[in-house]
Amino acid sequence: MTADLRSYFDAQIESMVDLVGDLVMLESPTSNKEAVDRMGQRIAEGLARLGAALTIHPRTEVGDIVEARWNTATGETSAAPVLMICHMDTVHPIGAISGNPLRRDGKRLYGPGSYDMKGSIATMLVAIRGLFSLGLFPPRPVIVLMTSDEETGSSHSRDLIEDRARDAALAMIMEPALPDGAVKTWRKSTGEFTICTFGVSAHAGGAHELGVNAIQEMAHQILALQKLTDYTTGSTISVGMVSGGTARNTVPDHCRATVDVRAMTVTEIERMTSRIRSLKPVLPGARVEVSGKFDRPPMERNNRMLQTFMQAQEIAARHGIALKEAGSGGASDGNYTAALGTPTLDGLGPTGDGAHSENEHILIDSLPASATLIAALLLDWPGTIGVKPGVSPR
Repeated sequence: MTADLRSYFDAQIESMVDLVGDLVMLESPTSNKEAVDRMGQRIAEGLARLGAALTIHPRTEVGDIVEARWNTATGETSAAPVLMICHMDTVHPIGAISGNPLRRDGKRLYGPGSYDMKGSIATMLVAIRGLFSLGLFPPRPVIVLMTSDEETGSSHSRDLIEDRARDAALAMIMEPALPDGAVKTWRKSTGEFTICTFGVSAHAGGAHELGVNAIQEMAHQILALQKLTDYTTGSTISVGMVSGGTARNTVPDHCRATVDVRAMTVTEIERMTSRIRSLKPVLPGARVEVSGKFDRPPMERNNRMLQTFMQAQEIAARHGIALKEAGSGGASDGNYTAALGTPTLDGLGPTGDGAHSENEHILIDSLPASATLIAALLLDWPGTIGVKPGVSPR
């Protein structure tokens, strides 16, 4: 008999709203280690009350990573673990809550970080608590990673994420759902390149003909770069920042541009990287230097991803949830887990909109659905080490 998880979590909606509010009030920008560590301590206390075995992974430049485990002692079970990944950091600086206060407006709860992703942290905690309260928490290993630098690329947490994901039966990425409630079955790879052009300085009036204008050279390079965008393959390139020169009356001998790149497949990553690195100067006497790379692999909508989604869709349907799929041009830690071949579900948090803006909010009515989905996946997901979703029943 299927547990009536949805009714249980519908009754928890106000406690979830309160929890989201508490987390939003604990501001935690990536750049402020002390603030993120306060958030980590708050979450660690909640996980400890749920019986988790806790490990704190110290980090020097960013907040410490909190790891919680259940049923992971050697020999307890042959089942592969389910891994849940949340990030505690936000893009909003300390003090943002003053100008953009926590507030409830009808069916929406506003506040910095509410959608990305403190609403997700709340529904995850409540889902785990609910399974324990109902006597349904699964005997399989469950691991939660609370990371601290996702908003800046997860450079301080990537190794730990990949280590825990390699043998997982499922990686649950607790990013918020898309505004229509869909989970993400693809994400683009992201990267950054720096283009520097060099010319020859000269007096703009008295010796103009002796100069080689590095900004003019950069203009040629920008036009070449922008042509690499191909919407049919999902590859985009955007020159986001340009600076150069020293004075109005001097032919500039240097210019620098920072370039955002995104691609949906490894093939496109290779194509774009090759084209960017092969840029050549146009002006006689000019020089071009290129540095940078793609820093996250794509989360591709391949057979593994579709199989994983269909398994999740079936589980969700048992609990009254019609699960949908879509994708995102932004990256997440799901890019790392999916690239390892680990079954990955991304976007399991509540719905909302306005990420990274003053309009950031969650839809309050989506909180029970998120908690139900998380609990159902923990309860029903199949798989032992080496067995893929759908091959063997739980």
